[in-house]
Amino acid sequence: MNKAVLHGLMCLVCLDVFAQDDLMQQLEKEQSQKTNYTIQTFSGSRIVNSHSVETRGKGELEFIFSHRFGRLNSGSYNFWGLDNAFVRLGLEYGLTDRLGISVGRTSVDKTFDGYVKYKVLRQNDEHAFLPTITAIASGYIKTSPQAKFNPQVQLNDRLAYAFELLIARKLTPNFSLQLEPIFVHRNEVIGPADNKDDFALGLGARHKITRSLALSGDYFYRVNKVINSSDYDAIGLGVDIETGGHVFQLVFTNSLGMFTRAVVSETQGDFFDGDIHFGFNITRNFQLIHPK
Repeated sequence: MNKAVLHGLMCLVCLDVFAQDDLMQQLEKEQSQKTNYTIQTFSGSRIVNSHSVETRGKGELEFIFSHRFGRLNSGSYNFWGLDNAFVRLGLEYGLTDRLGISVGRTSVDKTFDGYVKYKVLRQNDEHAFLPTITAIASGYIKTSPQAKFNPQVQLNDRLAYAFELLIARKLTPNFSLQLEPIFVHRNEVIGPADNKDDFALGLGARHKITRSLALSGDYFYRVNKVINSSDYDAIGLGVDIETGGHVFQLVFTNSLGMFTRAVVSETQGDFFDGDIHFGFNITRNFQLIHPK
């Protein structure tokens, strides 16, 4: 009887060992088959004026502080633009690792903005030819001029929308490129030289110099710009400095606006004539909900 019990226990131990071996083999197989996604295609959620394909992680809150001074060619009396200041304060929150929402307020036209950002596709090692694709839908409301002084300006006249598709690839560990088709609609415009519907093609790039330093730039070509329009294509150049949870970016751009509607449709400075605004973008990330 004792021998039978002992024999049964030995069989159970052997079965348990074999089961553990099978489990370990299965885990190793799953680990080897796990897709390695490309990370840090860009330093942060902005290239210069444009969004990047980067999204916040689940439960992560990003505070975005953008600042633009006046034009460098405004002369010494304005201290080469430093006497003037325009800011945007924004928050972006990651509902998932691929889906985020944001709200912001800019002193330019006293505009409130909000957007939804979703990473449709992620570049990975398994399918090397695939890019990272992120879609963005934005809405804007211009609160200047004040309604009580301009009752003829209705709420509907103040609204605008933008839709963007960001297509990017990290071509090398140090160089990333992004293509960006954009559609902007404004419910109301000032003059006949302004379009209610603007189509643009954005191009952005980043080249990493060191572990914490990179050069970046973006350009927006307006496809259907009216010939006698006083607006220009937006150009931006930046120096990215990564410091832990911060990304500090020094920028030089002819666009005073810090959101898509203003950048694409309302850039009034000529970059090559010296109408350049010095400024910066600062982002700080906070992990509100720690992933399990």
